[in-house]
Amino acid sequence: MPVSSYDHCIAAQEMASPPDGGALHHRTEESTTRDRNTGGHNFSETETGHKTANDPGEIRGTHATSLLGPELAPLDVETHLEDGLAYKAALCNSNSCCGAHPGTCSCSQDNSIEEKSPSSTIPVTDMDQGIIGWENQDDPEMPLNFEPRRKWLMISLLSTITFMTPLASSILAPALTSLAKEFDETSITRAALPISIFLLGYAVGPLFLSPLSEIYGRNIVLIISSAWFCAWLIGCALAPTLDTLILFRFLAGVGGSACQTIGGAIVADMFPIQDRGRAMALWSLGPMFGPSCAPVIGGFVSETIGWRWVSWIAFIPATMTVLAMVICNRETNHQVLIARKTRRLRAQLNRPDLRSCYIDPTVPATSKGEILLNGFRRPLKMLFRSAIIFSVSLYIAFAYGCLYLLFNTIPIVFQGSYHWSLGITGLAYLGLLIGYMIGLASFTILSDKTVVRMTAANGGISEPEMRLPFCIWFALVLPVTFFWYGWSADKAVHWIVPVIGIVPFGIGIVGVWLPIQAYIVDIYPQFAASGLAAFSVLRCTVAAFLPLAGPQMYAKLGVGWGSSLLGGELDFDVVVVKLDLRISPLQTEENLKKCHGDVRAGAIPCNNDRGRWYCFMWRTSGWREKREICLEHIKQRGRERILWRQSLTNHQDLATGSAS
Repeated sequence: MPVSSYDHCIAAQEMASPPDGGALHHRTEESTTRDRNTGGHNFSETETGHKTANDPGEIRGTHATSLLGPELAPLDVETHLEDGLAYKAALCNSNSCCGAHPGTCSCSQDNSIEEKSPSSTIPVTDMDQGIIGWENQDDPEMPLNFEPRRKWLMISLLSTITFMTPLASSILAPALTSLAKEFDETSITRAALPISIFLLGYAVGPLFLSPLSEIYGRNIVLIISSAWFCAWLIGCALAPTLDTLILFRFLAGVGGSACQTIGGAIVADMFPIQDRGRAMALWSLGPMFGPSCAPVIGGFVSETIGWRWVSWIAFIPATMTVLAMVICNRETNHQVLIARKTRRLRAQLNRPDLRSCYIDPTVPATSKGEILLNGFRRPLKMLFRSAIIFSVSLYIAFAYGCLYLLFNTIPIVFQGSYHWSLGITGLAYLGLLIGYMIGLASFTILSDKTVVRMTAANGGISEPEMRLPFCIWFALVLPVTFFWYGWSADKAVHWIVPVIGIVPFGIGIVGVWLPIQAYIVDIYPQFAASGLAAFSVLRCTVAAFLPLAGPQMYAKLGVGWGSSLLGGELDFDVVVVKLDLRISPLQTEENLKKCHGDVRAGAIPCNNDRGRWYCFMWRTSGWREKREICLEHIKQRGRERILWRQSLTNHQDLATGSAS
């Protein structure tokens, strides 16, 4: 079905804000025209109590309306189509229109990519209209323009604290026997609770820490929560009873969870989408290496100077890292930075009319209590209303639970079958570390190169889903460990065989975890903290309780059959996730046929989670024709969404005008 040049512009700029009053100048003449890779405005909430437009530089999905509800949803590009040719012309000046579809746009040839003004990609200050934004595209205060040294220093500190918190989660694993002996605990399950309860704190903390970071700023929430984590490590080292140890470990886990979710948002704030692969890889070193290094350290420390010292070993470097963060880190949340700038200029210039460029003046202010409540609900909505996030989170949750199940079973296997000492048993975890390094190197090399190659093949349009296809191959490696490690340990063959058998799990979990994590950051850049919180809640909840069932399962089935059961489950999950990536959760081919008639043979819909249809050209032929169908579908969905939104907001006049 043919699509007009204006339709191309509409589809390419689906998240741009409609002109409204004083905001028209900077949206149309200055900053409405955005590259497809730099998205448009999304609406969230800041400490000002207003709904706010998302920061520039990111891709936004159009499913936010149905996913987050009208109170958090972005305005759509077609909300005010009747506003005339001025808005249409502003869209047609965009890079994503002229660049992605050369020769199809009816706009002037003078509006080329090379001749675009720098101010056209970001919201800039317009004092005449009372709008406060960035000074220009090269504004040094904008996190995207931080010096590379500062960026990588902040990412390094972030990676360090993100290494310390998961290290603290599993550093007690080799010391469970000593811990149970000191507290006279005979139940293996209860003795393992200090490890599981820490992960439960990981699941609870992001539900309120992540929204707080989107309202008050990343840096302040990260530093306070990390200091909270360090304080409760002291309590863990001095705990007089097992019950107090369990409580203190839970509180430490709540504080330690912040860096796990806010870290991804900080990466999104400072790096454009095409450069995030390396930054995400460096930040993710912590969650990968921390849990595996911890048993090696914990085994020797517990054997030599006692299990209480494992908490002190985690406390000392974590505290030093927090102090370095206080000195070196800067705020990165775009909305918070502009809100602070607006308040400062209001006081200096005595102009109470000034407002942030991210504020939607058509939406009334809300109380901070409502803002926090919406922020608390947002991760849960993302988890349970977004089928793609739920499915990949469920898969990672089970894989992460299997990781901690390995942590609990390795001491049993190597101390029982191979008669290793407590300290030497920790060396068995080096197989995971080797796998992590191989997987991390593969991700670092493949991720950004894959996105760049597919973007070039897609006419210069980058999609978050481009990070996902190659992670399926890593997912196929994960189950190998449970068959290899399980049966070699069950038959008590030479110790090197089960240790090598652990390596594929390290490769696979890195190759699956990092692309999915980067994907969530790419589709929710401003809400990256909440998106990662949704990702973390399910993952840590499963990881908290699955290892508790491990000893009983292995006692009844044996190491061989018990591990085979887990490997078979992982194989099945790979098939489910593969199907979910191939067939989008919100639409089916039948729905598309109802809108557009017969679909060309071979069209592969991918992740319609955001109300779109992606025909991945590297897997089908005739992708250009299929893309036309996709774009027309976007426009139709946009019209339906406009009418629904207008009815909710009681804008009867706009609804009548749009219908006419």
